[in-house]
Amino acid sequence: MQLTQRTAGAPVTATYWMDHAWLGTHVEPGVTLDVADGRIAGIRTGAETPPPGATALRGLTLPGLANTHSHAFHRALRATVQVGTGTFWTWRELMYRTASQLTPDTYFDLARATYAEMALAGITSVGEFHYLHHAPGGTPYANPNAMGEALIAAAAEAGIRITLLDTAYLAAGFGERPNRHQLRFSDTTAEAWAERASLLKGDDHTLIGAAIHSVRAVPADQLATVAAWAEEREAPLHVHLSEQTAENDACRAAHGRTPTRLLADHGVLGPRTTGIHNTHLTEADIELLGSSATGTCMCPTTERDLADGIGPAAALQKAGSPLSLGSDSHAVIDLFEEARAMELNERLRTHIRGHWTAAALLRAASADGHAALGRPDAGVLEPGAPADLTTVALDSVRTAGPVPRLAAETAVFAASAADVRHTVVAGRHIVRDGRHTRFEDVPRALATAIAALHG
Repeated sequence: MQLTQRTAGAPVTATYWMDHAWLGTHVEPGVTLDVADGRIAGIRTGAETPPPGATALRGLTLPGLANTHSHAFHRALRATVQVGTGTFWTWRELMYRTASQLTPDTYFDLARATYAEMALAGITSVGEFHYLHHAPGGTPYANPNAMGEALIAAAAEAGIRITLLDTAYLAAGFGERPNRHQLRFSDTTAEAWAERASLLKGDDHTLIGAAIHSVRAVPADQLATVAAWAEEREAPLHVHLSEQTAENDACRAAHGRTPTRLLADHGVLGPRTTGIHNTHLTEADIELLGSSATGTCMCPTTERDLADGIGPAAALQKAGSPLSLGSDSHAVIDLFEEARAMELNERLRTHIRGHWTAAALLRAASADGHAALGRPDAGVLEPGAPADLTTVALDSVRTAGPVPRLAAETAVFAASAADVRHTVVAGRHIVRDGRHTRFEDVPRALATAIAALHG
């Protein structure tokens, strides 16, 4: 056995043997990984069989996946919103109806089951874009962060990490007051939002970040308040950006510039900021995002489900915008599908194959996603990194056949969330042999939580 990397420190609390591991550049057979204090303490290669006491992870083990953009309550919309025809704006009306039914207790139940589904899909960290703050009608709960704390508790019970991106959502549109559905989203001013968000607390599995829902939902003169709150805390800042052409048109009419230019003019862009979707951009917008190192989170399964369009992901990355991935509305929860969809969408748009390697797509689904969520040390199998892992079967009907050295290509271009066999978070086995270790029946938990809203 060859010792490749090791760190000194806390005693080893768990050892995992991986018959194949993705080490960032290649697939390595026979890798042993030690865990201490929730982090990777050492990696050894050349182990043909599991050493004594090690837990075997058979298949391809990857760094844990990062779901950079989630609206947990949208999970209740799956299939329901596929009836009939319409646009993003008609879909939004159905979303509002579901949002109106949620309480802190029912939101906890739904989010816990949704995050458990994510764990089963190999996701070890989620960015929750959270704007459902108050009771219907806008009255604050006795605990003004009851809904956000429900999400934090749900992630903890499901066994995954969360970056709660507490979202400022103050207006229905440019110069428009919140409509009756949006009253429970609004803190009325950015200053009031900041005061409430400042009460949220993080922990080992929880980071607190910020979000601007969109340029239509936060008045221009209040954008800087949200950006300053995030800057003071060195926290992630996310924003829905140019998802719809109607938003671009309205922004130009109101401010004489694109949403990207408006954000730049108010100090929102920068390396801790991530634009979600970034679909309908001008060349100048792409240059602004790239030159400021503002990230881009693509959500292909949602963008195609809502008929949003195909964003210029390749151009954005070339300009300097790091790419990450999210499941957004949870039409499906499958980061392998998001990764290959980004590549396949670009093939359809350009009629050219091979814009990203499997390695680059895995990085978007892991390391760059974790960085966008405020965890730049995660998403790699290296000593010192969080011991967050996921293992994909290489013997399912989807993945059997290719040689092991092509296991990364197999995972990205053939596997699905159903092929995830193991998920480990902070060295703890959350999913073992395809079953969640904390939930007897995740499908039943999802069905029960969703029925409580639609019943």
